Amino acid sequence: MKSIRRLSSLALICASASLLAGTVASLTAPAGAQGTAVASASPIDAPQIVAMRRLTEAQYRNAIADIFGPDIKVAGRFEPVVRPVHELIASGSREAAISPLGLEQFDSMARNIAAQVFDEKHSGQFIPCHPQDNAKADDACATATLAPLGRYLFRRPLTTQELVLYVKMAGLAAGPTGSFNGGLELALSAMLVSPNFLYIVETAQPDPAHPGVLALDNYSRAARLSFTLWNSTPNAVLLDAAAAGRLTDPAQLAEIARGMVASPRFEQGVRAFFTDMLLFERFDNLSKDPVLFPYYNAQVGQAMPEQMLRTIVDELVTRGGDYRQLFTTNRTWMTRALGGLYQVPVHKSAGWEPYTFAPGDDRAGILGQAGFLAIYSQTGRSSPTLRGRAVRELLMCQPVPNPPGNVNFTAVQDTKNKAVPTARIRLSAHVTDDNCAGCHKLTDPVGLSLERFDGIGSWRTTENGAPIDPSGNLDKTVFSGAAGLGKVLAESPDTHQCAASRALEYARAMPSDDDGDLVEALDKQFAADGYSIKALFLRVATLPENYQVKIPALQTGATRVSMANQ
Repeated sequence: MKSIRRLSSLALICASASLLAGTVASLTAPAGAQGTAVASASPIDAPQIVAMRRLTEAQYRNAIADIFGPDIKVAGRFEPVVRPVHELIASGSREAAISPLGLEQFDSMARNIAAQVFDEKHSGQFIPCHPQDNAKADDACATATLAPLGRYLFRRPLTTQELVLYVKMAGLAAGPTGSFNGGLELALSAMLVSPNFLYIVETAQPDPAHPGVLALDNYSRAARLSFTLWNSTPNAVLLDAAAAGRLTDPAQLAEIARGMVASPRFEQGVRAFFTDMLLFERFDNLSKDPVLFPYYNAQVGQAMPEQMLRTIVDELVTRGGDYRQLFTTNRTWMTRALGGLYQVPVHKSAGWEPYTFAPGDDRAGILGQAGFLAIYSQTGRSSPTLRGRAVRELLMCQPVPNPPGNVNFTAVQDTKNKAVPTARIRLSAHVTDDNCAGCHKLTDPVGLSLERFDGIGSWRTTENGAPIDPSGNLDKTVFSGAAGLGKVLAESPDTHQCAASRALEYARAMPSDDDGDLVEALDKQFAADGYSIKALFLRVATLPENYQVKIPALQTGATRVSMANQ
């Protein structure tokens, strides 16, 4: 093990060489080629790298579990992918570089994973041969082991140069470690820190049917399908389909996509999409004052996002329901810890059980759930402004400007002043201030309808002894409470069009701001399909435009690739 650690710097150096070799090969190999560089390929018609997207933590973990098995542990810290303003983390992955510290963290995780894969318990699953000497290098057996693993890790076959590189690395390490498996460990750890694994590298060729457009090749399509629908790396079926050239055939691609949407693994993809869309990273830093909110504890904090995701999956995947029902449903799931916060009976002492709120309960829809209400609040109080902004930006795709730097929040934060007992009264100062009114008129009339829920989502009817007015207004539509807001959102065309736009952005990992006609057409199909989330993602996954890149955008993509490699 000590020898492996001393050789880790070699792994990083070789991984960098791998990136260079892989990039050169990808620019010269024909689409669908099994990793063989063709020097005679025309530079104009050759595949070109059009995007590099860094894996998110969830995608990394899912890929390791799918390739090596769920008992392989991933231990370490992940450098976060930064979310662009008003965009998804999926879009930010295109801009995400890896810092030197981040690379060290990935290297540490890679060595730990490789040690598990080739230990006594697991090595038999991945080494299909017997080396001539367990204490020495064996290039033939190393090749037979590393080639299939590399295919899964890089989401394409290894090029000849890459395979030679990793086999040589395994051979060089086998001597100092006195172990054939030790050599494989180093080679695998190098693969795991290669940009070809840490980034989803997309390549494309000119599309003869659409001048001025590049079309993603088969392996890039396999990756896009898999990460969109399952939030994980392509499996053997997808890679085999890519090798056979099936994914550039619309009918065959559609057949494969239908099977993926019908699979139980689609739930994993839906969870990932809504985790991104609803900014669930805010749960990572969620903290509440335990004196002000005695029902909040670590168990409640962990259960909040899961309750929302279980509700979403139950309504949209298990029941195959209408997307708009997310804002009106009275069905959800509870744990014993959440039961105290909601003040409802929970029969199971551990785990989850379904729960249905009474008709007319203001908890209807995900806006009445503690998770949404808690992450869009301040540490010690609720926030109509944050909640209203979340509704506008996340659920309706209506960006709200940031407040000016000189705003005085003293009056809003003074929650104990009996002269201004409620948030509605305290916020009235911002509505009358010309510097603040533009934003607050967009957010506050929406968020104030949720004021009967405190900073962790507990029910209340008064604040500082004064009755809370839950009336609200959204684009001139007047309503009352969370249930009223949910009905307005369910009926708003902006709500389902936003979901269609986000689904397209999520799949392509780039904003759809310049694709108004495409989003509008997708939204019409969404409506025709009964606002089914399964149908929406199947439409996106089979959309020809999902696999096209306009040539003028190529320079931007090339610039991003260059930045990511620095």
